[in-house]
Amino acid sequence: MPPAHRPRYDWSLRTRTLALGQHTLVMGILNVTPDSFSDGGHFYTPENAPERALTQAHEMLDEGAHILDIGGESTRPNAVPLSADEEQSRILPVIEAILAQRPDAILSIDTHHASTAVCAVEAGVEIVNDVSGHLWDAAMTRNCAQLGCGTVLMHTRGRPRDWLDQPPIAAEEVVPLVLRGLKERIEAATSAGIALNRIVLDPGFGFGKRLDENYPLLAHLDRLRQLNLPILAGISRKSFLAQALAPLYEETLPPPEARLHATTAANVAAILNGAHIIRTHDIRPAVEAAAVADRILAAI
Repeated sequence: MPPAHRPRYDWSLRTRTLALGQHTLVMGILNVTPDSFSDGGHFYTPENAPERALTQAHEMLDEGAHILDIGGESTRPNAVPLSADEEQSRILPVIEAILAQRPDAILSIDTHHASTAVCAVEAGVEIVNDVSGHLWDAAMTRNCAQLGCGTVLMHTRGRPRDWLDQPPIAAEEVVPLVLRGLKERIEAATSAGIALNRIVLDPGFGFGKRLDENYPLLAHLDRLRQLNLPILAGISRKSFLAQALAPLYEETLPPPEARLHATTAANVAAILNGAHIIRTHDIRPAVEAAAVADRILAAI
């Protein structure tokens, strides 16, 4: 059953505060990469940057995105690592272009490079969203503490090069594994000076959890409430959704762009189980799904 009440929080960002819990917030994914699993190259090539990304940013904000999460490096399985300098060359012109035209937009940087986090926040970004939970760059926690930005701590198991070969996780072990990992990340962050009111947690769907291992996490997302921090769920177009659809497509995995309805179903499940923010490629469907799910929560 859904939790009786979704806890409410005030999330302190770099220059403002977001109220979480009364209404679900939608974080739009803006990948300025040539190789992301779903939309690589759609909004970035050397020839069109940052114009196409800027057009997409306007569209996402106009459709109701509350936050834009800008990423310059793919973290799909077996993705080729990117240098911080190359990442910054992709994302900084986009950040500057968006804020020049939409100065009130709330931007997040999707990076595990501490130096990129600094550059992005200095350019006007409010949130650092690190898929490694600050594990892949030792300077990230200290930098985020000094920057005074909002921080998303994600649970990740291994690195992209490891994911296809990792041993399986038993269904009953998935949630305890995530809880232990997130508790460690919270302790490390707060010990370094990051205030609790700046932290949002992401259980990391697909990040070191293969296919069916993600369903126990989605079904029992409400157990993360014991950590007493807001929850972000990033489920959009992920492979475990395609696996569930495969029997409907004669055992062929539908491509990322054909996973909208599955994403909507999973987003609603996440909200009913306590997610405060959903991270998605498809803004308007997510906004509409969240409006209905929020009404259900209000009626419990």
